[in-house]
Amino acid sequence: MSKCEQCIVRQFSALKALSKDELLKMANCKTSYTIKKGEPIFEEGEITNGVFCVKDGVCKMTKLSANGKDQIVKLAKPGELLGQRSMISEEPANLSAIALEDMEVCFVPKNEIMHFFNQNNQFSMNMMKTICGDLKDADDHMVSMAQKSVKERLAETLLYLEDSFGTNEDGSLRIQLSREELAGMIGTATESCIRLLSEFNKNGLVDLSGKKITIKNKNQLKKISE
Repeated sequence: MSKCEQCIVRQFSALKALSKDELLKMANCKTSYTIKKGEPIFEEGEITNGVFCVKDGVCKMTKLSANGKDQIVKLAKPGELLGQRSMISEEPANLSAIALEDMEVCFVPKNEIMHFFNQNNQFSMNMMKTICGDLKDADDHMVSMAQKSVKERLAETLLYLEDSFGTNEDGSLRIQLSREELAGMIGTATESCIRLLSEFNKNGLVDLSGKKITIKNKNQLKKISE
C-alpha cells in the first residue's frame, strides 16, 4: 500500500492541509484501484460514499443529455479529487467519470473525509475552494457555449488540451480524444467537428494523422478562439 504522506498528488489538492498523522490514518483506510481505459470510476446517479483521488491518468467527466449523448463537462488529471461535491451535498453523482487512459485512483470513505472536514479547518477550506473553482469553470463553460461559435469553441478546446496536458514527442496532443469525444466537449454534432477539423487542417492550423492532432499555428487558433 502506498503511503499518502509520500504521494506527490497531495500537493495539488485539499489533502495538502492534512497532518502526517491524518495522512497515515487515511492510508490505512483508503483503497487503491487500477482503472482501465474506457472503464468508469463512477457513473451519473451513483452514490459514491467517499471521494476518489486521481493518482495517475486522465478521465472525462460527462453528463448524459436528453438526446442520449454524453456532454464532456471537464477533464480531470492527477491530483484532483472526484465526488467531493455530491458527498458533501449527500446527493448521487451528477456526472460520470470515465477513464481516457489507464489510471491509478485511490478511494477514501466518506466517514474519514468528513472527519477531516470537521476537524481540520484548512482542509475544509481547501475543499470548498476547489468546489467553488469547479462552479466558476462551469459558469465560464456555460457562457462559452452560449456566446461562442462552434469554430471558436473548437479552437479554444484544442489550445486547452495542449496547455493543460501537453504534447507527445512528435508534437501531437498527449490526450487523444475521438472525434465524438471532441464534439462532446464543444457541444456539437460529430460531423460538424470533423468538418471544422478538416478546415483547420486545410488552413495549416493543425495536422491530422488518425486520432492524432498536432497544433501547427497556435497564434491563429488563439485569434479564432477569442
